[in-house]
Amino acid sequence: MFSKSKIKDPSINPEAQGAASAAPASRAVPGTAPSLSGKPTTVGPGTQPPHKPKPPASVLSADITVKGNLRTTGDVQIEGTIEGDVRAHMLTIGESARIKGEIVADDVVVNGQVHGTVRGIKVRLTSTASVSGDIVHKTIAIESGAHFEGSASRRDDPLSSGEPNPVAKHAVGVQT
Repeated sequence: MFSKSKIKDPSINPEAQGAASAAPASRAVPGTAPSLSGKPTTVGPGTQPPHKPKPPASVLSADITVKGNLRTTGDVQIEGTIEGDVRAHMLTIGESARIKGEIVADDVVVNGQVHGTVRGIKVRLTSTASVSGDIVHKTIAIESGAHFEGSASRRDDPLSSGEPNPVAKHAVGVQT
């Protein structure tokens, strides 16, 4: 059904490629970008460059300690220790991770320990999570076994640092 292209496959004998190997290599021309057809495509005002794939999450391993703030627009997985604020698009806090500071991310998954405020559109505390501090969220999920001591408040815009709506604020000191 699907077959691998043999044009760029180094395991294929160049003589067996026949005419495909005789074709001249295309050269980069200013104002052009490569296309799937092998012919350059004009890139300029009003045209979109080829779509870039999303880069993988950055990983801070368990043996890393950061004293200071961490800020990125990408995805981060933390397994080590952070003493400072963390801001990211998607943040995964591993079981061995320890964070002391404010967390701000669109999507936060906590498996380890956090001491500080957590702000996220989607916040999830897994069964191994331990959070001491307030959580400001749009949606939240707390699994059985998670430890959470602080308050949780729902906001339509949890990433802003304004004062939460007092009607939506709920004090929590629960270990399930």
